[in-house]
Amino acid sequence: MPVRPWSPEDLGRPTDGTWADVAFGLGETYEREGDLEQAAGWYRRAAESGRADAALRLGAVLGRLADADTAADSAEDLLAEATRWLSGAQDATTPDAIELITDMLNRQLRQAARRGLEPAPTG
Repeated sequence: MPVRPWSPEDLGRPTDGTWADVAFGLGETYEREGDLEQAAGWYRRAAESGRADAALRLGAVLGRLADADTAADSAEDLLAEATRWLSGAQDATTPDAIELITDMLNRQLRQAARRGLEPAPTG
């Protein structure tokens, strides 16, 4: 099997498939390892490059990050971004996508309920 010579310009370039495929694969790897922030970053790159299933995975990962976030403002931002990715996904009508969107709506409802239970600031 011939070996293709490597050059520094090749760094970061996929050897098989597209850049979006490589980014999606890295997102899957980081998600399996439990590093959701890294996973979100790679899924975001893949989704921005046009990979439809990356938008769905990104929405799911952002929702999980929002659940783990104790700061209400950043959790709201994560949920808002997740909702944008899920609602704009090309596969948004598949059963898996509908389940993810429903889950995201439930997360938003829980977040709103938590805000309603917070004491009002005294001034």
